[in-house]
Amino acid sequence: MRNIQLTAHIEQDPDTGLFIGMVPSIPGAHTQAKSLDELHANLKEVVALCFEEMSPEEIDALPQFVGLQSFSVAV
Repeated sequence: MRNIQLTAHIEQDPDTGLFIGMVPSIPGAHTQAKSLDELHANLKEVVALCFEEMSPEEIDALPQFVGLQSFSVAV
């Protein structure tokens, strides 16, 4: 068994206060929780479930995290 390094995008809902996490490279890998610790556990669980449905080739073909870029848009 090997470890795969993944990157999650985490936001906090201003209305509910819940933390929302998603792994952009894996369709369907998203969850929410009341704390960051709970969110971390939930993300690991949902990714494991997604991996059960993916072939080894699909897992090997996941995009590699490169970095973050901040930008602004006029509205």
